[in-house]
Amino acid sequence: MSNPQISIDELSVSTIRLLSVDMVQKANSGHPGLPLGAAPMAYVLWSRFLRFNPQDPKWPNRDRFVLSAGHGSALLYSLLHLYGYNLPMDELKRFRQLDSLTPGHPESHITPGIEVTTGPLGQGFANGLGMAMSEAHLAALYNKEGHAPVQDHYTYVLVSDGDLMEGIASEAASLAGHLQLSKMIYLYDDNKISLDGPTSFAYTENPMQRFDAYYWHTQHVQDGNSLDEIENAIRVAQSVKDRPSIIAVRTIIGFGSPLAGTSKSHGSPLGPDNVKATKKFYGFDPEQSFQVPAEVYEHLKQPGLKGAELQKQWEADFAAYAKDFKDEAAMFQLSFDGKLPEGWDKDLPVYTPADGELATRQASGKALDAIKKSVPFMFGGSADLASSNEMDKSGDDSFQPMHPERRNVWFGVREHAMGGAMNGIAHHGGLRTYGGTFLTFSDYMRGAIRLTALAESTATFVFTHDSIGLGEDGPTHQPVEQVLALRTIPNIVVLRPADANESTEAWRIAMTTPKSPVVLIFSRQKLPILDQAKLGSARAGVAKGAYILSEADGGQPQLILVATGSEVALAMGAQIELQKAGTPTRVVSMPSWELFEHQDKAYREQVLPPAVRKRVTIEAGSPIGWHKYATDEGAVIAMNRFGASAPAEELFVKFGFTVENVVKRAQAVLAGHPEADEVEKKQVVAHGD
Repeated sequence: MSNPQISIDELSVSTIRLLSVDMVQKANSGHPGLPLGAAPMAYVLWSRFLRFNPQDPKWPNRDRFVLSAGHGSALLYSLLHLYGYNLPMDELKRFRQLDSLTPGHPESHITPGIEVTTGPLGQGFANGLGMAMSEAHLAALYNKEGHAPVQDHYTYVLVSDGDLMEGIASEAASLAGHLQLSKMIYLYDDNKISLDGPTSFAYTENPMQRFDAYYWHTQHVQDGNSLDEIENAIRVAQSVKDRPSIIAVRTIIGFGSPLAGTSKSHGSPLGPDNVKATKKFYGFDPEQSFQVPAEVYEHLKQPGLKGAELQKQWEADFAAYAKDFKDEAAMFQLSFDGKLPEGWDKDLPVYTPADGELATRQASGKALDAIKKSVPFMFGGSADLASSNEMDKSGDDSFQPMHPERRNVWFGVREHAMGGAMNGIAHHGGLRTYGGTFLTFSDYMRGAIRLTALAESTATFVFTHDSIGLGEDGPTHQPVEQVLALRTIPNIVVLRPADANESTEAWRIAMTTPKSPVVLIFSRQKLPILDQAKLGSARAGVAKGAYILSEADGGQPQLILVATGSEVALAMGAQIELQKAGTPTRVVSMPSWELFEHQDKAYREQVLPPAVRKRVTIEAGSPIGWHKYATDEGAVIAMNRFGASAPAEELFVKFGFTVENVVKRAQAVLAGHPEADEVEKKQVVAHGD
């Protein structure tokens, strides 16, 4: 295959292109257009700039590369294979097949070398923001004069037209520009084509002028096949020290194929005849598939070998650093190992009823303050609701361009970008991240939360103002279906604690749960503190998802009340009245469905005995899913409609969240009539009252 008239650069780019084409064709599924058009910029970046060691994909000081345009995953898999990562040719041949290392979109927990799971457009854009924030913060924390930098890397992201159309990208770009993250360099595959056709049908703005307004450095490369132009543009971007950079590289989608420049090459295989024609265009044997010239393998393994040497030097420098800065080096290593400092939880608050009522959002704030004092690598903040989320709002500890060492992030009113950035922070390593907003706004960031769960990432999402208890702001801000919606996401832990002590334990779980995000849901209104000296232990019970908070008189319940959050106190009040009337009643606090379902059958049946089918569940949210715990002989007290604008105490009465109504429903259950009462029927039919 060798042709002396073709340079090794050209041959390498062609190999990257055609490996991608063959992967898509063999799978009969995928996106060949982006790899054919964007391979030159990927080659320049990986061969001439990117610092990486394929033998250690988690080297802390590697450059990060994110393919935000994740539909072009065949390009990334070709790069990983050719540049020496543990991704064999057989896995490229299994592209998009069951249990392969080459799924349809990049998944970081599956494939070595993938930094973060991307695919839904715009997510990778925000992930890159989080990675660049991490680098800036960690460099400010650990780098010391007289020593080689501990953290000193770039974050490169390849984005598409579709990425730039998504709202999350605009949110992230705005914050990145404000933060002046100069080691954040984005390559924009400017090919003017989206899946349905020309972008001109829906996208006629000048995106680079938009990025100018975001305070980014912008450049244009007119010929996406010119390796030297691309290299020069990246070097200019690296020289910019006061803002992020984006380089619009004019490419031709599907370049070299008969479908070049059309949307037909975007999301479908080229077809056997077009594949052969494309290979002829690049001087490859049209009858052969998955061709890699020996000289290409040899050439493309060199950047990885250089990266291994860079890592070796970094490790020597770090050893010297550790002699002078023992504590800092130990904390850096601990954080990148995903561990916590010894005794990190020793100052977590514990409460008694004598402390008075406390909103669980307030208890959350106190727990977070204690954690931040003992875990110096906590890094996060709120989407402009710090005062409501009970997070630091003073600005004295605000992560800013002139103060990257600070660790409280002002995300601004950018919920979706906050979620995407948190995912990037978590995948970068070295930091534990959290972010807060109102529970109803979790809808705005659901895409990012879902990918965080899919990627087995450890981020903590803090949502306050969790029900109609929000009060006067009304149904636009009162969450009804959001808790349920979050519970439906696989690989996630959702906790809705009942009081201050359960809130503390919820944070303990958030800090110690591996490979899954944790969602913490807190009340706006004050709640009584449950007396642990007389009741079940929050420390033991919350970790199991549900526990017997208050046992029935005599220890043999005829009825079980199951509740979460603010409704647990309501269940406790109803228990008193029911037992006065002669019904032994157990109260179960169930802060987490997920944790409870992870317990063994014996424990679950201890808490909810199968023989006791007279049950009432109580949660000021959607009823869907609660019938499993209520059984067909029980009742569900929940919200079947949107809320209303009024003081919280009036809303709880209106919608049946009172001791009197719980007792009434319980008595109906005991009498064999568990069907909905008049309050719930009115909820369904009187939507607008």
